[in-house]
Amino acid sequence: MHSGKRFGAREFIIWTRRSIYALVILSAIPTVLYFLGLRFLSVPWQPIAIMGTAVAFIVGFKNNASYSRLWEARQIYGAIINDSRSFGYILRDALLSKDSDKVKEMFLRHYAWLTALRFQLREPRAWENMGSDQFDEYAKKYDIPERLVILDEELKKYLSENELQYIISKKNRATQLMARQSKVLSEAYEKGEINDFQWTQINQQLVKFTDNQGKAERIKNFPYPRNFSSITTYLLLLFIVFVPFGLLKEFDKLGEGTSLEGLTLWFNIPFSLLVTWCFHTLDSVGEASVNPFEGSPNDVPITQISRTIEIDMRDMLDESDLPPAITPKNNIVL
Repeated sequence: MHSGKRFGAREFIIWTRRSIYALVILSAIPTVLYFLGLRFLSVPWQPIAIMGTAVAFIVGFKNNASYSRLWEARQIYGAIINDSRSFGYILRDALLSKDSDKVKEMFLRHYAWLTALRFQLREPRAWENMGSDQFDEYAKKYDIPERLVILDEELKKYLSENELQYIISKKNRATQLMARQSKVLSEAYEKGEINDFQWTQINQQLVKFTDNQGKAERIKNFPYPRNFSSITTYLLLLFIVFVPFGLLKEFDKLGEGTSLEGLTLWFNIPFSLLVTWCFHTLDSVGEASVNPFEGSPNDVPITQISRTIEIDMRDMLDESDLPPAITPKNNIVL
């Protein structure tokens, strides 16, 4: 997540510079050819304007869907924050003692669940964008924690060796950690350590965690529909290619009868660049938000949120050696 006031103009230009180079070339080629006498290259601007309207609608639709996915992801992790705090104090008070080994064990397993979940959500998918040159270059400004360490090393902080080996052997580690929580809770209930009402309360929290995990996995594993994504790309490409051809005659006529006659044709390059850059950048912004867990500057900061939850829950047990909060690097926090 970008934590600054805004993306700077320089950042935007650097981020889109590859597309700027390509758009300049696409604008310059028909302009030079027209100047050399190939006047038949000029096409009426009206059909291109109609195409631009269609592209604007579909790009806007895509950006709206991208924002919806991003906002839903943030709501999911907002619910995990609240439910984790409730789970912490309900569990602590149900087992009567802040020094209870079982409370500490279940707290640690919850931190392990948060860790396993964020590692699963950071796993790359074929449709995500972090592997492209544009996004990969910007990613060098910050670190994605889940790509610097392996899950085993992180889980060692929270689990016993036997439990660690059991969890690592499973495909969906987060699910199995929550299943272990349920098993330990059931054992406590059978031993009479908690009553019916307390068992129900804590079990409801575990169900909420499982529900939110499923919602996050749905967003992670179901991309923005490829048919909508593909048609947006194709229509945008057609529009970008045809814009310079549609403005040739208009800019050539602009200087008629003035001292700029014959020179205004070259205005086609910067104006075509401006128009096509706007559309292309709007599409890029949507692409930057459509996968809210991949680790871009526009994603939900699940690593920071997980650390915040761990700090809050450790504080409930009056622990003094709290882990440090995750602070932004170059205005980026993940």
